Amino acid sequence: MDFSRLQDFHLESPNVLIVQSPLLALFLFSLASCALSMPFPFRFENSANVVAKLGNSSAGSDNQSPATGGINNRGLVAGLAAGAGIFLVSCLVVFWLVLRIIRKRDREKEDDTIVLDDSMNDEFEKGTGPKRFSYGELARATRKFAEERKLGEGGFGGVYRGFLRDVKMDVAVKRVSRGSKQGVKEYMLEVKIISRLRHKNLVQLVGWCHQHSELLLVYEFMSNGSLDSYLFKHRGLLTWDIRYKIALGLASALFYLHQGWEQCVLHRDIKSSNVMLDSSFNAKLGDFGLARLIDHEQRSQTTVPAGTMGYMAPEYCITGKASKLSDVYSFGVVALEIACGRKSVELKFEESKMLVEWVWELYGKGELLEAADSRLRNLGFDEKQMECLLIVGLWCAHPNCRSRPSISQVIHVLSFEAPLPTLPPNMPVPLYSARWPSSMDVSSFPTTPYYGVSNSQRDHTKSSINSCTTDSSRGQSVGEQRQPVKEGNELDEPMDRRPSFNSQWSDYVI
Repeated sequence: MDFSRLQDFHLESPNVLIVQSPLLALFLFSLASCALSMPFPFRFENSANVVAKLGNSSAGSDNQSPATGGINNRGLVAGLAAGAGIFLVSCLVVFWLVLRIIRKRDREKEDDTIVLDDSMNDEFEKGTGPKRFSYGELARATRKFAEERKLGEGGFGGVYRGFLRDVKMDVAVKRVSRGSKQGVKEYMLEVKIISRLRHKNLVQLVGWCHQHSELLLVYEFMSNGSLDSYLFKHRGLLTWDIRYKIALGLASALFYLHQGWEQCVLHRDIKSSNVMLDSSFNAKLGDFGLARLIDHEQRSQTTVPAGTMGYMAPEYCITGKASKLSDVYSFGVVALEIACGRKSVELKFEESKMLVEWVWELYGKGELLEAADSRLRNLGFDEKQMECLLIVGLWCAHPNCRSRPSISQVIHVLSFEAPLPTLPPNMPVPLYSARWPSSMDVSSFPTTPYYGVSNSQRDHTKSSINSCTTDSSRGQSVGEQRQPVKEGNELDEPMDRRPSFNSQWSDYVI
């Protein structure tokens, strides 16, 4: 390269060098204390923060005195240094602020994880079975939650099939959706409740994991899936013996939740899709994400209504008060689904009636067995058991909660240890109110319509209620068949210790 054509540039030169980078300026001026001279083949002419004079060695370098040039040079150096310092400080401040924000977010996440870990560990220590898994173990077991391993999708996340190689066990892993506050609540509730429950008709919790912002619950694998897949999705036809066994198993699970544990567990989401079937078609109730714990002395708990339409008791929908009797209502709907092979709400059927209403109409006409699943007619079924399950289903799904049985009474009747109840021929319309004086004209009190009940049925409200107290061909009324709802071991109580239904019909205080 020919350096002869290059000009020397001097800070004393009148030409102007525009330097955009303070760091470059510092570099340039660090090479000489007063003047910088180096080969430079081109000029900078953009706008910039720092200005330096540029020229050739012969262009007026002798026009200024050394003293003046030195002062100008020192001023430029000071300006450049100040600008560079401000720039560097600004960069450091911005970097520090960004780093602080990131660390704060990480700290908050860590704090949340610590709180969750502590609470979960405390809860699981109360149980004896579940163990803690690492995220890596469950990711390997489910092939990194591959789509082909997915068993289904719930309200708060998906369920995946997995295989634990260490114990050679098939499991179902529920993966709670990220960012779902309700999903976190569901996870907490499952930990607090199901990890401590032990019953042959409840899905058992195998383990848990909350790591890497993931919430995972590990259950025993139910090889035959859910009850609804057989009743409504044509997975296979369940024989009548299996259906009746499922109904008894579900009743047994509910009795344990209501009366057999240290506290009363309100499930609040009993439905056919939450009834799982093991390899022997034994019923196992699962999904405790909406469950609530109450004391045995407490009749109900006011909550935000949650559940599935068609299975929710009418008083629970209106008042938000969950109780054992609202769980019994849900059981009654499932019992009718088992017997009829029909969904609780299905628009394709006659007049889009709810299942409870449709079966009740057949009961009133004396054609109850017409409600039996038509697919069972070729296989055959026990008519006595079919009638029993249908009537018990209607009894449990009675619109007025005070007329429903306890789950212990249900077990008595399904086991043929107690007579069938007599129901009114027309399905009553539920009444909701606070307690009112007996002298008040009840007919003037507004009634709350029941979802699925036709307007014509509301005209039968008073006659339906009165019919509960009259003798019938079965010899007893519903009110005379059962004792008042009470806590404790109801299996030891006789079934005829209840005041007349007529004396309490205006006391539907939910």
